[in-house]
Amino acid sequence: MINWKTKTILVKVEETYGEDSAPTGAANAMLALNVRLAPMEGQDTPRETEKAYFGANPSIPTGLYSTLSFDIELVGSGVAGTPPAWGPLLRLCGVAEVIEAGVSVEYSPITDDPESGSVYFMVGQTRHVMLGSRGTGTLKVNAQGIPMLSVVLTGLFTIPTKQPRLSPDLTAFQKPQVASKTNTPTFTIGGLDFVMRSFEMDLGNDVQTRLLVNQEAVRIVDKSESVRTRVEAVELDVYDPFTLAQNQATQAIQLIHGTAAGRKVQIDIPSAQQLRLSGYENEQNVLEWPLGFTPLPQTGDDQWLITLN
Repeated sequence: MINWKTKTILVKVEETYGEDSAPTGAANAMLALNVRLAPMEGQDTPRETEKAYFGANPSIPTGLYSTLSFDIELVGSGVAGTPPAWGPLLRLCGVAEVIEAGVSVEYSPITDDPESGSVYFMVGQTRHVMLGSRGTGTLKVNAQGIPMLSVVLTGLFTIPTKQPRLSPDLTAFQKPQVASKTNTPTFTIGGLDFVMRSFEMDLGNDVQTRLLVNQEAVRIVDKSESVRTRVEAVELDVYDPFTLAQNQATQAIQLIHGTAAGRKVQIDIPSAQQLRLSGYENEQNVLEWPLGFTPLPQTGDDQWLITLN
């Protein structure tokens, strides 16, 4: 019997695409939740051979790859200017990491040359290795819940092997704070404070496998971010989402979570197009708006910024 709770995830950025960066339990372990592995995705290509009798034909597994999805608690490293242990996950999602020592770490989208990583998933003594991994992610902040980064990583398939079990070091991961009035001091749309129930920013990466002769790779071929938030409705002379959507207007969105230095997470979306509001929500007999936005680039690769400080 193999106990599911014995699973371990290691992630390390690769120096050369598809070459094993050899992550270790001491330096590259992830404190993950809601883990799901699809170890052998692909197709079964049938061999349509003719024979003189009825019966199934054999097939060949082709286009093989692996996917791994999980959640990470969204909290800084505890030291301003030091990247969090989950930073490599964003880097694998087509995101640049800029460090200002002792001050902050910034993450922003990139178009060219996104990084890749080696991902180890172990359960019991069975180790799955995903090379050349890239992915997409979603940031989620819900009132009275722990803010999360949900990622889906796609990597090149390798045959699993039996390996000694690891003892992962997870001490780099800080204790999170729930989203609340105290712990989440800022949420604004167009400079206006809103009472927010939920916020979600989807990185919207189009991740595809490209498995050809002389080249096998996982590519991010496009991205289209989206934002969904649910807020208490206000009078239209304060904020009018209908007119804004009709006029294709954009708004700046800012969310700041965390109160201690080194643990703060700030999300800035400078130009988010207001989408049409297609319905109302009633919660505790209070009208709420489910608002949608599309973060738009202005000069390029600047549609959002995450700052940890």
